[in-house]
Formats: sequence, C-alpha cells, structure tokens
Amino acid sequence: MRQIILDTETTGLEWKKGNRIVEIGCVELLERRPSGRSFHRYLRPDCAFEPGAQEVTGLTLDFLADKPVFEEVVEEFLAFVDGAELVIHNASFDLGFLDYELSRLGERYGRIGDRNAVVDTLLLARERFPGQRNSLDALCKRLGVDNSHRQLHGALLDAQILAEVYLALTSGQEEIGFGHAQAEPAAGPVALPSYATVSGERPRIAVAADEEQAHQGRLATLRKKAGRALWDELASA
Repeated sequence: MRQIILDTETTGLEWKKGNRIVEIGCVELLERRPSGRSFHRYLRPDCAFEPGAQEVTGLTLDFLADKPVFEEVVEEFLAFVDGAELVIHNASFDLGFLDYELSRLGERYGRIGDRNAVVDTLLLARERFPGQRNSLDALCKRLGVDNSHRQLHGALLDAQILAEVYLALTSGQEEIGFGHAQAEPAAGPVALPSYATVSGERPRIAVAADEEQAHQGRLATLRKKAGRALWDELASA
C-alpha cells in the first residue's frame, strides 16, 4: 500500500475568508515504511497573514515573496499524491484549503476526495482516546513520539512527526507478531476435541529466566505502542 502523510500551513484558519496555503509537506510510506521520498514546497499566498498565524509558522511574507504560487506547483503535487491513500490530522482543515486552491484554478482539477482515499488521524485518535486531548503534540506525548525539535509548525516536519504518530496509533497485531498465521476457513461445523477433566491442583510450569525476560520485553513493547497490555489486566484479575 502506498500512503502519503500530508500537512499544510496557511495564512489563517478559514479558507472561506480568503486565506491561502503557504506550505505543503508530504512524506511517502510504502507498506507502512518510509520510502525516503517527500514533497515540500513553500508558496506565495498573495494575501496577508491573519493575526497569530505568522507566529505559529514562523513564515513571513518577505520570505515567501519569491516562492511559487499554488498554480505553479499543482501538477507536481497532484502527481506525487496520485493513487495514494492520504493520511492527515484533522483532514477537513487541509482538504478544505486544498480544494479551495484547486477551485481557484477552474473545475478541471476537481476535489482531493475524488482523487484519493483519506484517513483522518484525528478521528482515529478520538476513537482510541475518547474524551482526551488529541492534538499532534498530545499524541506524541501519549504514544512516545519524540517531537522535541518541533518549536514551530512546519508542514514537512509535522508530516514526518505525523507519520510516526500514525504508525504508533495504528500498530496492530500484524506488527507485533500476531498477524502472520492465517487460518483456513472451515468447510462445515467443526468438532472440538474433548479433554478429560483433571481433578486437583493444576501443575505449575517452570519458566526459564531467558523466556521470562523475552516475555517482559514483549509486554513493554505492547504497553508503549498500545498504551496497555491485556496480559497485565489478566494477571491482576
């Protein structure tokens, strides 16, 4: 599967007020692994920043004055994301701005949602952590993703961080050793084997020290990736 982790920076919060995209950052994942390919462009917005927006990004109109406008990079951008599943945090924000930029160029480009499937990591996070803060920074802290180098919002940096958050957020059984065995479907009713009832105290199984150490290491990995390990709950039950 080919996925593109995408982020944008803008001159303000609402495209309906005429705000524009000033930065696009994308990183590519192939089969859930970074491919090393990325797309990153600064854009001249031809409009002013809303109060506060410039401080968030650290970008200035002077810096952006010699950068291309969206129309000059649209073909390159669409070619990069073509056929990929897009992974975006708070996707409605970025898609709203991208669709607005495309609409300014006429009807021929359509909408991003017509071209690409989209995964919204904010919705994924709300399902997994209901009632909690699910900003990118909050998820980094919760999932153990290092974002100490994120002083300002930057599209490419945020896309790189989001890639790590997404992989941690969606790490499933196939990534921690449970998903490799595939059971063949049964042709009909399956007769379960019968076992003789054993009376008295069950025999205890001695566990070797190296096996116990490996087991604890696996539990630590589960706790880090999933926030908990079901084994802990069973052990304390």
